[in-house]
Order: sequence, then C-alpha cells, then structure tokens
Amino acid sequence: MNFIEVKDKVYSVVKLLGHGKGGYSYLVTDGNSSYVCKQIHHEPCSYYTFGNKLEAELRDYNTLRKLRLRLPKLYEVDIKKERILKEYISGPTIYDLVAEDKMEEKYLDAVRKMCLDLYPAHLNIDYFPTNFVVQNEKLYYVDYECNEYMEEWNFENWGIKYWSKTKEFIEYQTTHKKEREE
Repeated sequence: MNFIEVKDKVYSVVKLLGHGKGGYSYLVTDGNSSYVCKQIHHEPCSYYTFGNKLEAELRDYNTLRKLRLRLPKLYEVDIKKERILKEYISGPTIYDLVAEDKMEEKYLDAVRKMCLDLYPAHLNIDYFPTNFVVQNEKLYYVDYECNEYMEEWNFENWGIKYWSKTKEFIEYQTTHKKEREE
C-alpha cells in the first residue's frame, strides 16, 4: 500500500507502525506533516470480543480525553472506510526501551500516575508496552482502547509483566521475532 485515503484526502504511507487486535496503524504524510492512520480490521481475535470497533475507538478516545491522559489528538474519522487519522507521536515505545535496556523508572512512575486517574473512573487501558511512546521525556498512551476496570487486567497484575525483561516479555519478544523472520 503506497497511499491511503481519509475523507477524500490522500496520504502517502511511510510505513506500517503496528498491527493490533483492532486494526493496522500506518505512519502517513500529506507532504507537510506526519500522522497515524488506523485502518480498522475484522480479523478474528481469540481473546477479545468486539462490537463496532470504530465506534469503540471514538467512545474510548472521548472517555480518556476527559481524564486528561496524554494521548495523540484525533484529527479525522472516515466512517465509510473505517479509518481514523490521529497525531503522530514520534519517539521510542516502552517496548523498544525495554528491549534495548534503556527503560527508566520515571516511565513506570508516569504510567502509575495514569492509573491514579483511571482506577477511580473504573477503567483499564491496554498496558502493553507498544501502546506507549516517549517523546521529550513524556509518556504518551498512543492507543485509545479502554475497558471497564478488572483487577486481573490492571497495570500491577498484568501490564507490569511487559515493562521489563520478565519471562513474559522475553517469550513475547521471541515469538514475535520468529513471526517476523517467517
């Protein structure tokens, strides 16, 4: 894919940033600025049940914005093509920092601070480290997903397992390295 269209505006695709349970995220440009375009997909996911993914993205974005979490701005929604255009936050992901042994305690402190806003609102976010980007020493949650709070999926019980070189992180890294090589 060389180009992607959002509401009749064409963007050049620079690269695939990631593939999650809800869609594919691409780094795109209009020639002046960079953005992220998320293309919703309908691939099956064995561990997660979706309703309308685009509606969920928009609902979750508004929910998290009200909590003032540091998020990329939402610029455009193309309902027909199931695409959203959002701000590109450049920088390493927490996953990259862990993999490169560059993780710092201050980023753990920052996500724990987010939890102080999320938990009283009875919410969890997807704490997987690819969903967090560090830009100018600030931590951004670059996904919009949030769910009703469940203790087993909070940061302390689930997310933290992937924010350092734990056995879970290494298993994930090994599995996905093999997938990229195939």
